[in-house]
Amino acid sequence: MLFNLTISVVLFQTDKSEIDAVIRTVFESQLKIKLYFVDNSPTDNLKELISENENLEYIFTGENIGFGSGHNVAINIAKGISECHLILNADVNFDASILEEMYLFMKEHKEVGLLAPKVLNPDGSIQYSAKLLPSPANLIVRRFVPIKSIQNYFDYRYELKFSKFDRIIEVPYVMGCFMFINCDVFKQINGFDERFFMYPEDIDLTRRIHKDHKTLYYPKVSIIHKHGRGSYSNYILLYYHITSMIKYFNKWGWFFDKQRREINKKILSQFDEGKNE
Repeated sequence: MLFNLTISVVLFQTDKSEIDAVIRTVFESQLKIKLYFVDNSPTDNLKELISENENLEYIFTGENIGFGSGHNVAINIAKGISECHLILNADVNFDASILEEMYLFMKEHKEVGLLAPKVLNPDGSIQYSAKLLPSPANLIVRRFVPIKSIQNYFDYRYELKFSKFDRIIEVPYVMGCFMFINCDVFKQINGFDERFFMYPEDIDLTRRIHKDHKTLYYPKVSIIHKHGRGSYSNYILLYYHITSMIKYFNKWGWFFDKQRREINKKILSQFDEGKNE
């Protein structure tokens, strides 16, 4: 292998400060890393901000092909050159040392297909990034029932809020801002499902990896994620969110998804307090 780790970041009119922060942090690591910026912006103006070298490559797609498809561009180029691959958002901040810790953990635990860190908000509070597989009711209530008590009732178990998020657990869904993945596993599942423009592609990816490999929440390391929740304020993003979730449930099943029930039951069995919720 040429590299310990390849990393892909999908850009869309991304702020220069975020690009600079990614470059600075990634190359502070002791690992041998290849970093790919996949630019879905309307123009390649960001190219002027990125100085390419043998460890850093800028790829301009010419159109907004979506989150998962953008990462697939880099993943397909990087096939066979690294042991692990990191799906990374530009709006994430972290200490470079966590890359080494997660890489070593993956090397020592070959059964693990995906590893995800604890995710914090900028104010230090927990971001509920490790979840059960969602049902249609989770989506409907979160988006269209503006009653906080009802939302909290549905989110309590779905977002594992009864957990202290202080130990390693198996989860079938982790948020796509920071996904540390075994490259052999990535090849087996053929990357992201490109029918999803954005939003449920991380659910689908984690679920497919979870089918044959361990997908772990690893709170021994943490990152800070801004988490803009754009679809709550932008009607175009809301459209993408809803249509993509419809495609997700069409693929996996709506209210009669037996596999979802079995997986969620297995995940909840890790928590005594979650069994009867």
